[in-house]
Amino acid sequence: MGWWKKTLVALAVALGLATAAFAGEKEVKAKVEAFLGAPAVSSVRTVPYGGLYEVVLTTGEVVYTDEKVSYILTGSIIDTAKREDITAKRMDELARIDFSALPLDRAIKLVRGKGTRVLATFEDPNCTFCKKLAKELQTIDDVTIYVFLYPILGPDSVEKAKRIWCAPDRAQTWVAWMIEGKPVPETASCDTKAIEQNVALGEKLRISGTPTIFLASGDRLGGYLPAAKLEERLNRVR
Repeated sequence: MGWWKKTLVALAVALGLATAAFAGEKEVKAKVEAFLGAPAVSSVRTVPYGGLYEVVLTTGEVVYTDEKVSYILTGSIIDTAKREDITAKRMDELARIDFSALPLDRAIKLVRGKGTRVLATFEDPNCTFCKKLAKELQTIDDVTIYVFLYPILGPDSVEKAKRIWCAPDRAQTWVAWMIEGKPVPETASCDTKAIEQNVALGEKLRISGTPTIFLASGDRLGGYLPAAKLEERLNRVR
């Protein structure tokens, strides 16, 4: 058999295997959704261990199953050779975003020092841990912070967010409320469509709590972090 015939055979086999894998993933998706009774699967892929399929749900949760969906496994898979939590690493990958795609014009911009390091936060004005984060960020130098108003804790949060967004100096008003506890003054109404768009964006990014922090690398840091931990993560961004 000539080399070109061998190449064609190899390609045909590879294509057949890829098609079979793709068909298997589609079948697994259908069976999992049938079991759950809802179109709740975001993606399915084969993984190189245990003959398993990785199933990512629309909630962001990662579970595992076999090709027949006889069992569904939850929890972490640990690579014993590398002593690595494979599931946690994968969830970090899934949580990562394209930072350059964030609509920064819909955020409040705060600059500390030269502002060369960058991060973005999604925050509710009534969130206790957001206020703690705001105080910690005051102690960090050389950083630009983009605060996306993300009022998800009720009507009062929405009202405060609108007042802050419509204030003549949004940054000053935000800092005065979050750090100093000064009441958010009533202001003339303005276009607050950005806040609704932020909430829609947050839902798309599966942000279920505040504060949620994104580094310029796209890495997501869920929840409050003290200044020392934030400094450590900011310094690791290249």
